[in-house]
Amino acid sequence: CGVSINHLTLNENDIGPYRTFFKLRPPLRAEEDRVAMVRALAAGEIDVIVSSHDPQETDEKRRPFAEAADGAIGLETLVPAALRLFHADEVGLMALLRALTINPAKLLGLPGGRLEKGAPADVTLIDLNTPWVVDRDELRARSKNAPLDEQKVQGRVLRTLVAGKTVYQYGVAIRT
Repeated sequence: CGVSINHLTLNENDIGPYRTFFKLRPPLRAEEDRVAMVRALAAGEIDVIVSSHDPQETDEKRRPFAEAADGAIGLETLVPAALRLFHADEVGLMALLRALTINPAKLLGLPGGRLEKGAPADVTLIDLNTPWVVDRDELRARSKNAPLDEQKVQGRVLRTLVAGKTVYQYGVAIRT
């Protein structure tokens, strides 16, 4: 069973005055529903967390709420959003990491998601405690519809390696 990071960390109250960055499919639900999903994740009943990365053009989001496109970006904010659950003592770190790495790899039949001899050298280095404020203008995605825009978060991806090669390093432009 999988769930989006947005539905684990946000609820219908976050929409506020109909902020279209929070218009998602499926829509955000009540806090009770969010809490039930978090408990299911902690218990191992939900085994995959997805970024639900669904970028939308600015013009498609800057419309009246009912007419705005569904979707939001999620790749760059997946880890700090997930770490909110860890820092709030709602979900253990290992349960989060399994749901973000090995469980999706197993489900898809991929060799990654684990650190062991013979596995692909796909590694993400994370500082669990670095506080920062999400600023959509600093995100690398072309689309800027980030529900966590202007939110204080704790934890940052410092470096990502795929097949042993650095593909992302915080503060450094990587050319491929």
